This record gives sequence, C-alpha cells and structure tokens, in this order.
Amino acid sequence: MIIPLEQLNQETLHAIIEDFVLREGTEYGAIDTTKEDKIAQVKLQLQQGSAVLVYSELHDSVNILPKEQFNQETYQ
Repeated sequence: MIIPLEQLNQETLHAIIEDFVLREGTEYGAIDTTKEDKIAQVKLQLQQGSAVLVYSELHDSVNILPKEQFNQETYQ
C-alpha cells in the first residue's frame, strides 16, 4: 500500500527517510554524499513521484522504493 506523503507530519517523514538513508549508506563510488544531502534527494524523489513510500502489512514495515519497482501485490 502506498502511503500518501500528506498523511505524515514532516518529522515522521524525515525519520523514515533518515532510516532508509542509513540502511542504504551514503557512499556512491568515488563520490561521498552527506546524510542530509541524501535525505534531501530522497525527499525530492518522493515529492516528484519517482519514488514511493510503501507499507507492507505482511512484514509490518515501511520502505521507500523506486516507483517502477513497486509491485502492489508484494506490499499488501
């Protein structure tokens, strides 16, 4: 299930994005990105719709996925 961003307050959204970034890391080859820069990038992707915030009832978890990788059947 996709979670609409407008249903979350900004602190909660920031905490979810920060958790996601910390799991993914900030090292991208030769270029290191700061945590805050990566959080801003992920937030922008969510706002633009190229990434989605999803809740999995099966796993009782929240994750961020590229929109093209989101499979509604997997996240029910």
